[in-house]
Amino acid sequence: MHISEGILPLNWALLWLGVSVPFLIYGARRLKRVAQTDLSIKPLVGLMAAVVFIISCMPVPVPIVGTCSHPCGTGIAAILLGPSISVLITGAALLIQAFFLAHGGISTWGADIVSMGVVGSFSGYCIFKTLRYFKVNLVISAFMGGIIADWATYAMTSIELASGIRGTQEFTPFFFQILVAFIPTQIPLGILEGFITSGMILMLYKKRPDILINLNVIEGTINGKNLP
Repeated sequence: MHISEGILPLNWALLWLGVSVPFLIYGARRLKRVAQTDLSIKPLVGLMAAVVFIISCMPVPVPIVGTCSHPCGTGIAAILLGPSISVLITGAALLIQAFFLAHGGISTWGADIVSMGVVGSFSGYCIFKTLRYFKVNLVISAFMGGIIADWATYAMTSIELASGIRGTQEFTPFFFQILVAFIPTQIPLGILEGFITSGMILMLYKKRPDILINLNVIEGTINGKNLP
C-alpha cells in the first residue's frame, strides 16, 4: 500500500485511477443518501476518516518493492459504515497523506484506492458478514474482518506492482516475489489490525450498542450480557 510516486508507469496509473473513480462516485452518493435519513452518519464518517488516516500513517518501509507496510483501518470502517463509504473515506485519507505527508503518491492515488479502499474494504466487510451469517461470535468476526481487509490490501498491491513494473519478467513469479517481501511485516501487522478492529467493535458493544444496532452491525434489542 501507499505505492510511491512515479513507481507505476502512466498507463497503469491511469488504469487504476479509472477503476477507482466509479467506487468513489458510488460511495459519495451512498453517503448522501444515508445522511438524508440519519443525521449522525456524517460525524461518524469524520471519526472513521480520522481513524483510517492515523492508523495508515504508521509505515514500515519495504524498500525493495517501492512501498511500505502498515495497518489500514478499512476493516473497521467497512464493518461500521459499509464498504462503499469506506472507499470514499480511504480516498480522502490517501489524498491528504499524499499531498501533505508524501506518503504514497498523486499519480498512484487510484492504485492505492483500489488496493486499500476497494479490495480492503469489500473483502473485510464480506468476511465479517459471512461469519456473522453463520452465527460466529461478534468479536471473532470483527477480528477476521480486520485481518482479511489488511492482507487482501497487500495481495492487491502486489498485483498492481507486479503488473506495472515487471518489465519483461513473467507476471506470476514476480508477483510472488513481491508478495513474499511483504510477509515478514504484514503478517504481524494484519494480526494487529484484527485486534484493533475487534477491540473497537467490543468497546462499542459494551458502551454504545445502540450505534451497532443503528448501523445494522448487530440485530435485535440491546443485550449486554453475552456477545451475539
